[in-house]
Amino acid sequence: MESIKNRRTIRKYKSQDIPADLLNALIEEASRAATMGNMQLYSVVITRSEEMKSKLAPMHFNQPMVTNAPVVLTFCADFNRFSLWCRQRKAEPGYDNFLSFINALSDTLLFTQNFCTLAEDAGLGTCYLGTTIYNPEPIIDLLELPELVVPVATITVGYPDESPAQPDRLPLKGIVHEEVYHQYSPENIDSIYSYKESLPENLNFISINNKETLAQIFTDIRYKKSDNEFMSSGLIKVLKRQGFFE
Repeated sequence: MESIKNRRTIRKYKSQDIPADLLNALIEEASRAATMGNMQLYSVVITRSEEMKSKLAPMHFNQPMVTNAPVVLTFCADFNRFSLWCRQRKAEPGYDNFLSFINALSDTLLFTQNFCTLAEDAGLGTCYLGTTIYNPEPIIDLLELPELVVPVATITVGYPDESPAQPDRLPLKGIVHEEVYHQYSPENIDSIYSYKESLPENLNFISINNKETLAQIFTDIRYKKSDNEFMSSGLIKVLKRQGFFE
């Protein structure tokens, strides 16, 4: 519980390697995560070589932790393995559809979070890279992922070489709804986001970007509509290519 309460994203790592036995043990323990129909619809690709990390880096916008971390893990939604098993056992799989991708995606993210929690409790640091679903096609090509396998999360892992401040989180009243969803009033929104908006680093973001509000940093700079639509079309293209979407 303490490791969960104190968790933070680690982007700088010591040169110390992670023993294969430790990494494999953490992955095996992480596989106890809840899974759809006990099918375990995921795979993980372990990247250790400098050459492969250098090839992966541009696909994650050259974020330095990709090449600096001793290990990079690419977690994949995977219906390939289960479908092969079905066919080898005289059963015809029907998992080349969007619902099956969502099921595999859910399995994979539960597995990924389990791994991160266990790794951090073992003294390792992790960083979640959301860029995986922004740029899946070249990752598929580099890692030679077959049909019905799609990368959905990348985690850099290593022994921490920094101890950054914990980022803020919304108050409980901002995320909990009793019995049914209660729409937020303008006063609710003000109260929920007031602390985040008051933080010096966020006020600085507003100032240096010549914006009026913190929300504009998200909508106009960090996660723009045009970028979201462009990457959405790319993701749909990849799901079609990998057999999950017609």
